[in-house]
Amino acid sequence: MPETGPKDMAARLAELESRKEETRHAGTDRAVEAQRAKGKLTARERIELLCDPGSFQELDALVRHRSHGTGLEANRPYTDGVVTGFARIDGRRICLYSQDFTVIGGSLGEAHAEKIHKVQELALATGVPLVGLSDGGGARIQEGVVALHGFGGIFRRNTRASGVIPQVSVVLGPSAGGAVYSPALTDFVFMVQKTSHMYITGPDVVRTVTGEDVDHEQLGGAMTHATRSGVATFVAPDEKSALEDVRYLLSFLPSNNLEEPPSLPVSDPPDRSCPELRDLVPTRANQPYDMKRLIASVMDDGEYFEYFPHWATNLTCGFARIAGRVVGVVGNQPQVLAGVLNIDTSEKGARFVRTCDAFNVPLVTFVDVPGFMPGTDQEFGGIIRHGAKLLYAYCEATVPRVQVIVRKAYGGAYLVMDSKSIGTDLSYAWPSAELAVMGPEGAVEIVHRRELADATDPAARRAELVAQYTERFTNPYVAAERGYVDDVIDPADTRKVLARAFEMLASKREDLPKRKHGNVPL
Repeated sequence: MPETGPKDMAARLAELESRKEETRHAGTDRAVEAQRAKGKLTARERIELLCDPGSFQELDALVRHRSHGTGLEANRPYTDGVVTGFARIDGRRICLYSQDFTVIGGSLGEAHAEKIHKVQELALATGVPLVGLSDGGGARIQEGVVALHGFGGIFRRNTRASGVIPQVSVVLGPSAGGAVYSPALTDFVFMVQKTSHMYITGPDVVRTVTGEDVDHEQLGGAMTHATRSGVATFVAPDEKSALEDVRYLLSFLPSNNLEEPPSLPVSDPPDRSCPELRDLVPTRANQPYDMKRLIASVMDDGEYFEYFPHWATNLTCGFARIAGRVVGVVGNQPQVLAGVLNIDTSEKGARFVRTCDAFNVPLVTFVDVPGFMPGTDQEFGGIIRHGAKLLYAYCEATVPRVQVIVRKAYGGAYLVMDSKSIGTDLSYAWPSAELAVMGPEGAVEIVHRRELADATDPAARRAELVAQYTERFTNPYVAAERGYVDDVIDPADTRKVLARAFEMLASKREDLPKRKHGNVPL
């Protein structure tokens, strides 16, 4: 029998290292140069930027496609165009995959899809976030329906993991056709200006079918999806910034739905006074101010990571901390359309509230809402159905919820913005709060229509009646008498009050009736 020993093992290890070296350089030099010419990083460079140094453990590096009779037999690089594995971000475990455009264009075939399926299942089984770095040419045409079947498996696993683990999609190149639906099914979508594109059909198909002349950036660029379609949650100027933002986002989220969000030591005193808030709300009711100034003033160290900062900006949402505890913030933005609720803000708010509720993030809602947006465009577009999504999301939420009424709280929009009647745990109001069915001017026109018609000086009488209505109804004290507001507070005490409220509510437990699932008004 031949002898075995260190020499044989050395040879085997040399072969292993040779193969591993091939996996690390699976793309050709020409393909890598083309990637860099577009201002893009390679799949492995992205992983290095995203993860804690030295923490990435690759899986399935030696996988190759097994497609025959398609013309791909002579081109079987290791990894099959996607790098998968697990790592740590800020010391916390994650699973991830990173598509490699330098290997068969990052296209998805059977083996490529199976690698993603495996890491999705690992993330779900271990209860850790999944981060997908997308940069591929869609379904691998040569593999036909096999590739499509692979996409279907990804979608099904995205859906099964929804609300169980955070799922983050980072689109760093093209994403077309069926490939766009995995990011759409995840919790957060990051895109990069100029290099990220998403669309169902590309510019050439659009031009052929509809005659519209549009380029890649106009049709599916980052800012298109950030400002118009509501697909891109976050946009970054470059890949490095995008990956830094992913790390920052995950610092606000638990690893799964059975854990609490991570708390941090805080140097910002929880009982810190905010005297600047006393002058925030203008004396005139129709004057705007910046709701984000209020949020920054109240939150730990002024930090606020805004969700969809470029879309539906008459509502601001985002993550912050109070006394070290993570909170989800929702607030009407008077600087944009007076903070009115419309179709887009209803969808944005509903998705954010449901995301926070899924991952045990308490909610604070700052209210300054004049109502729902009127007009045929809104009504024909389904403002009733879309507005009901936000209402449903709040009514369904079981996390600690606190409402702060800053100024206007009119009509059905007041109810929808997490009022006491739909289940908020604690409701506070500033002295400037105005709780009413509608604004004074509109109310007077309806209630005193006949009197105004008969008045000798309608303008003077109208002004008198508006003043009376304002004095009687547009204040927080009627609501406080009824218990619809738990307290009227000095604006300077807002941070202290919220810190105490969330400390009290930390042990809140609420069970919903058993059911398969609710029927959201989609």
